[in-house]
Amino acid sequence: MTKKELSQCYYLKKEIRNDRERLERLRAEAKYPPTPKLSDEPPGPHTNEGRTERLALEIVDLEAIIAAKQIQRIHELGKLERFIADIEDSMTRQIFEYRHVDGMRWSEIATRMGGNNTPDSVRMAHDRYLKKFSDT
Repeated sequence: MTKKELSQCYYLKKEIRNDRERLERLRAEAKYPPTPKLSDEPPGPHTNEGRTERLALEIVDLEAIIAAKQIQRIHELGKLERFIADIEDSMTRQIFEYRHVDGMRWSEIATRMGGNNTPDSVRMAHDRYLKKFSDT
């Protein structure tokens, strides 16, 4: 696996979180319609007419996008966990698990691992394994 492939779960999780926040904003916007403007002028192209329908379509569309990304993330997580399970060394396996499944920073991983591990030492162990894996 490449670093890019390993980071897919993290970025998909981030995308899903952002999409959910956007969905909540759309739902809030749909829940509280704006007050009608009282004017003698004819309605322009940006009136409230059709706003509810537009928001409903956006919400349904975004829900489908989120569901598709969740399925993709489950698939990527399965690939990632199979890759990690094949790592023979327990310490290296834990580093990959903490980094790519749990999304921890190098400093958090070093603290969790204990001993004399530093953020640089766990990162280097990670990168050495990837280099060894890509060389074979």
